[in-house]
Amino acid sequence: MIVAFSVQPTGEPSDPALARHLGEGADGASVHDAVAAAVRVVRDSGLPTRTSSMFTEIEGEWDDVMDVVRRATEEAGRYGSRVSLVLKADIRPGHEGELDGKIHRMEQALGELDG
Repeated sequence: MIVAFSVQPTGEPSDPALARHLGEGADGASVHDAVAAAVRVVRDSGLPTRTSSMFTEIEGEWDDVMDVVRRATEEAGRYGSRVSLVLKADIRPGHEGELDGKIHRMEQALGELDG
């Protein structure tokens, strides 16, 4: 399966260490720091992954992918009191390498249309 997901924390950091790090008068934690922390979890998973400006995609077996999404969401949650999770899944049993395969086939089709 391939899952595309994004996380966005809101509110004050739930992690006291982050709250202290921000200092008094700071306006919550930086969203890009939270996203970077979540993406680090994904990249450290060892599963195939790709990150764009809006989503992170990850490919693997259901349990493995969902575990990584859960851990990445929890990591982003340290940066806020609430987390918004947007998730889209392409579930296609028996297929691997589709993170790149789907793009390759689309590029191939574009080439055929142009030629």
